[in-house]
Amino acid sequence: MIEPDNPDLSIGKQCRLLSISRSSFYYAPKGETAMNLMLMRQIDEQFLETPFFGVRQMTWHLRNEGHLVNEKRIRRLMRLMGLMPIYQKPSTSKAAKGRKTHPYLLRGLRVDRPNQVWAADITYLPMRRGFLYLVAIMDWHTRKVLAWRISNTLEADFCVEALTEAIARFGPPEIMNTDQGSQFTSFAWTDRLRRSCVRISMDGKGRFLDNIFVERLWRSLKYECVYLHAWETGSKARTGVGKWIEFYNRKRPHSALGGKPPAVVYWLRKDVTQPGQQEQRVA
Repeated sequence: MIEPDNPDLSIGKQCRLLSISRSSFYYAPKGETAMNLMLMRQIDEQFLETPFFGVRQMTWHLRNEGHLVNEKRIRRLMRLMGLMPIYQKPSTSKAAKGRKTHPYLLRGLRVDRPNQVWAADITYLPMRRGFLYLVAIMDWHTRKVLAWRISNTLEADFCVEALTEAIARFGPPEIMNTDQGSQFTSFAWTDRLRRSCVRISMDGKGRFLDNIFVERLWRSLKYECVYLHAWETGSKARTGVGKWIEFYNRKRPHSALGGKPPAVVYWLRKDVTQPGQQEQRVA
């Protein structure tokens, strides 16, 4: 997919055209043992069911499943995966020291139109010999995935890239809601929102239900796509996730939308199509 020796396109430009980060192209599977990768997969599956499980509860759960593990090992693996051992949310909800958090603006708010509220979140993607991270930007009203990126680190860059793409394609929302993660309290993220005159909303610490629609997206993605495959490379993971998100947006019936796919409802209910976006109505 990427041609390192292409004389006309640099690796960075090819990555931008394919909507992947440079770090994903250079990704090498992490050096975890097969046993640890298997445990991480089981932790990920259980965390979808019980996101309030901390290190102790997760350790007990794995022991009940027949695995001889201790809390020290599970704590390290959950941190590596980006899962918070204390609060009910991935470690992406832990703000960096000195960074400003913002109040939660959605309580009692009636969300009744596209681009009124967007939400963003990050999740862990297991692979055959390693793992990656996925960020998605979702329209809260229609559940449409507006942009996404895959990375092998939890730096803020890939989140800002997804946000920039979403704003460029669909125009800015009125409110952006996220957790209190370091990516979402970073200057690069908040500055991009302020320059687009977007109000910033953040979940309460430990309140994973504040961003419940994205959490449900992760559950569907993992059970319908991620857990059915064992990807070897970052490019294969991106292709697989991309196909599923296109299916989710354009064809997958959504119960909250009367059985219609999110992209169909988004364009039906959007008051004004942004200039130059008419050709993207099926995106």
